[in-house]
Amino acid sequence: MTGLAADPICKEHLTGPQHPEQPARFDAAVGALRGLELAPIQPRLANHDELALCHSRQYIQLAEREIQEGFHELSTGDTIVSPKSLDAALRSTGGALNAVDAIVEKRISNAISIGRPPGHHATTTRGMGFCIFNTVAIAARYAQKKHGIGRVLIADWDVHHGNGTQDIFYTDGTVFFFSTHQSPWYPGTGARGERGEGPGEGMTLNCPFPAGAGRKEILGAFQEQLMTAAEQVKPELVLISAGFDSRIGDPLGQFLLADDDFADLTRLMREIADKHAGGRLLSVLEGGYNLTGLAAAVRAHVEALQ
Repeated sequence: MTGLAADPICKEHLTGPQHPEQPARFDAAVGALRGLELAPIQPRLANHDELALCHSRQYIQLAEREIQEGFHELSTGDTIVSPKSLDAALRSTGGALNAVDAIVEKRISNAISIGRPPGHHATTTRGMGFCIFNTVAIAARYAQKKHGIGRVLIADWDVHHGNGTQDIFYTDGTVFFFSTHQSPWYPGTGARGERGEGPGEGMTLNCPFPAGAGRKEILGAFQEQLMTAAEQVKPELVLISAGFDSRIGDPLGQFLLADDDFADLTRLMREIADKHAGGRLLSVLEGGYNLTGLAAAVRAHVEALQ
């Protein structure tokens, strides 16, 4: 069965009127899954040691302090915060980690974690791009540390490059990061030449595309480049940074993916997980700011997970 981690406390991260990363995203995504048979994942808070798998203690303390002191925006970047933002971020990450446990322990086949704020722009030392803590990166490190997982594959189809995830694993030889994203676009990273360094050389694979790219380019990159890379990496766990702002009609992106395309991307990721990782796959929600489009794409994605 597919698991669902979705803690309503994530809605208490308030960004203000007209902000695209709004609490209604949570309701749109979760509401789209009504009628599907999903195993609920118990919510919990991530703890400091788990955050520190990917973030510096200094940054964790800074984010905590600024939120508790009532900052409107993190000093490290463009991330609006409110009094409950810390709880929301910790629960978003904690639920994903519980999903990792359930997957590795074979209580479920795979899972989606629907939380907010998103995470893939958060670096080791900096929150930015609406993100506080990098949930998908922490999930990878957590699986390695707690469950002895070796190689992890992270695929990011958000319209924005997951610079934080890339940064965290850039010199690492155990986590492979693959990204399709619009370029030039925020945050300005993700060139083809960014391939990793040292032990991580060749463990980063970026596929930037111009505005107007869609199924041919993005699904094609997954089919032709990620599938080939997975044969070399042979991951023991597969993670998806599932950003649905790459869907047609999103206000923060100019890609043209349709709901059927997300279903096909999901089936491809399941194929990789089934072949190399015993089916172990966790999807983590990132972007997606057209509420109707987000709901439709999430539904197509999760139906393809089942």
